Amino acid sequence: MAPTSDAVLVVENLTLATDEEGYLVNRQDWSRQVAETMAAADGVELSPSHWEVIQLLQEYYDNYEIAPAIRILTKAVGKKLGKDKANSRYLYELYPQGPAKQACRYAGLPKPTGCV
Repeated sequence: MAPTSDAVLVVENLTLATDEEGYLVNRQDWSRQVAETMAAADGVELSPSHWEVIQLLQEYYDNYEIAPAIRILTKAVGKKLGKDKANSRYLYELYPQGPAKQACRYAGLPKPTGCV
């Protein structure tokens, strides 16, 4: 049974359930339009750099069935995208509300463990 939620996100006439913090209740509801809608609500325009991190997070989740906290995310970014991007300053420039939390939300993943 899926968790219930009173929060919703409307994307292209579809009403999608979210939790109280805006994370999708059902990962299958995710699409690029969902990510773009969430980002626009935060005043963020998704660049190719944003999409690199979103794709990396989705691959990580598919492999480990967990959304990584910031330290693990930084290591994964370095391994996949290069050492020049493997630092929290770079990730905070892309995701100022918190790289792990904000990027996971845009990627349609649950809130990372250990995030407040």
